[in-house]
Amino acid sequence: MSAWWLLVPLAYLLGTFPTAHLVGRLVGHDPMNEGSRNPGATNMYRVAGRGAGALVLLGDLVKGLAPTLVALLLAGRPVAMGCAVAAVLGHIAPLTRRLRGGKGVATYGGVSLAMWSFAALGAVLLFLIVTKWSGRPSVGSLVAVPLLPVGVGIQVAFGSVRWWEPVMLAAVALVIVAMHWRNIVRLARGEEARLPNVFTRGQATTS
Repeated sequence: MSAWWLLVPLAYLLGTFPTAHLVGRLVGHDPMNEGSRNPGATNMYRVAGRGAGALVLLGDLVKGLAPTLVALLLAGRPVAMGCAVAAVLGHIAPLTRRLRGGKGVATYGGVSLAMWSFAALGAVLLFLIVTKWSGRPSVGSLVAVPLLPVGVGIQVAFGSVRWWEPVMLAAVALVIVAMHWRNIVRLARGEEARLPNVFTRGQATTS
């Protein structure tokens, strides 16, 4: 086995980096005990404002992009795919915090930008459109995340990616969708909060 595969556990460790917790300390908010109690960019935005949310979004995105891009440049697509999966799982299920992580959307976006840039940019655009239309980032995520593997799958026909890439990406997308189960329940009940100020003028109605 190539020594480059050692990049995979390193990607997992980077994925566990507690971006929201560190930003929360800087701004005096604990994302695990406020709002939706999720250590992600949306919740940090709700409880601490636009700047804090943007910092968490950027940090979580880089956690996925950096190790995947390094592996892609140095070791090739199989190792990069391993790093991509590991980084997302590190964010979702960090051993350093008793498996209590975020939902993985931003980190998923980061690894996708590294591996499948055009499809990822399309997914980002779709996320923004759906989020603006609905006023809810959870809806944007639930639409864009599972459709990204479809876009990557189309590239298989052109020979630009390997067949197993969209398969593995779809498995990761399924995990991320499952992490949104509370959002799905709230959406079904009509209780899901709108995100204020950025995409809509309405204020949040729930946490």
